[in-house]
Amino acid sequence: MLLLFGQEGSAVGYQQLTTRERYLIVEHKSMGWSLRKIGKALCRSASTISRELRRNADSSDGRYRVEKADSYARARRRRSRRGSHFKPQEMAQVQRLMGRKWSPEQVSGRLRKRSGLSIGTSTIYRWLAKDKAAGGKCWRQTRQLAHRYRKGYRVPDLRGRMSGKRGLSERPRPAEDRSEVGHLEGDTVMGKDGRHCLLTLVDRMTRKVRILKLPARQAAEVNKALIREVRAGRLEMKTLTLDNGTEFHGFKELEDKLAIKVYFAQPYHSWERGTNENTNGLIRQYLPKGSCFKELTQTRCNEIERELNDRPRKILGFSTPNEAHVEACCT
Repeated sequence: MLLLFGQEGSAVGYQQLTTRERYLIVEHKSMGWSLRKIGKALCRSASTISRELRRNADSSDGRYRVEKADSYARARRRRSRRGSHFKPQEMAQVQRLMGRKWSPEQVSGRLRKRSGLSIGTSTIYRWLAKDKAAGGKCWRQTRQLAHRYRKGYRVPDLRGRMSGKRGLSERPRPAEDRSEVGHLEGDTVMGKDGRHCLLTLVDRMTRKVRILKLPARQAAEVNKALIREVRAGRLEMKTLTLDNGTEFHGFKELEDKLAIKVYFAQPYHSWERGTNENTNGLIRQYLPKGSCFKELTQTRCNEIERELNDRPRKILGFSTPNEAHVEACCT
């Protein structure tokens, strides 16, 4: 694309590469000319020539052909102009999915995967901007970059340290490479009152989450909830990866009663349990920081859990955790 200038240097428009210029690119390239020399001959920048050869090469063999390049360029221009031509019912689908707290990328990927409808994320972001400017509230469903709280460790935790714990280097390969269902990461999410909390458990392979309301952040309550869920068949657990919170000091009881192995991340290394930490961030869309969990019911936790497990994930190819779980269990 060439930027043309008037007499005083002001920009007056852009000009696409022509078919004639594409033939000249092929001719000069066959003569062994450099990109810079070809660009100079066509009054184009070397980056324009490089981008043209890269973007419009024949997808079957990677060679640059004028006819194919023209075809690709025309198709790209048509796609770029589609944003304002979506039907109301198509944008209604976007609005419905955004109302379920899906990200624009998740909406775009899911629509393309399930219905073949190609709506780019930039189109959705533009629509959200217009919605916000018009006083709409759909944009509020997206994850907002709020104030980042700095964790403070002013008061040392004097309730004791765990002994005999296993590090992540000891985890079995299926847990490490996420090739098997049942290898979970766990954590607690605190409410405003500092007493009631949530126990969150995420499968490393399928990203399926289980959310349990606890009356207190204590080892006895954590163990009771986990043992109840596993024995009731609501949770499949082969290994469990936790942080170093004192609510997990009773891990040996879990190993004995559930016949599992428990592993621990290094202190203050939350990224070693990144799947769980990301899921906790998604839960905060429904229960923002400062929320009190005293009146929160397990029924509401189940609703949030169901919505998250039905939300497509890019890492799963825009399948949902529920779909990934079913597929993994059937193979």
